[in-house]
Amino acid sequence: MKKNLFLPAVALFLLFSLSQSFAQTKPKGPVAPKPTVVPQDINALLTKYSCLACHKADTKLIGPAYAEVAKKKYTPERMLELIYKPEPKNWPGYPPMAALPNVPKEDGIKIAKWINTLAK
Repeated sequence: MKKNLFLPAVALFLLFSLSQSFAQTKPKGPVAPKPTVVPQDINALLTKYSCLACHKADTKLIGPAYAEVAKKKYTPERMLELIYKPEPKNWPGYPPMAALPNVPKEDGIKIAKWINTLAK
């Protein structure tokens, strides 16, 4: 009688053990998206004009993430206007952005075009 119970007990033990090890190999949640890689020339401009003090590509910092700005679908020219003369009403819940008249038009347009590539 003991032999008849031994084999099923071992089988149940192995089944339970294997199911636990397979369960541990599953991911425990959603996989985080890869952070956006900022091209070197754009990063240099963002650094030069201190944009990175308030903004990041994918993450809210002091101001909105560039990916959030991209969702507004502003033209590069409109973004340039907002760099020179920010409109806080466009971003409720954020502190007003300082005007950046020192950003040359050509550099502002380059930055704006890159921001628009982040729209999903």
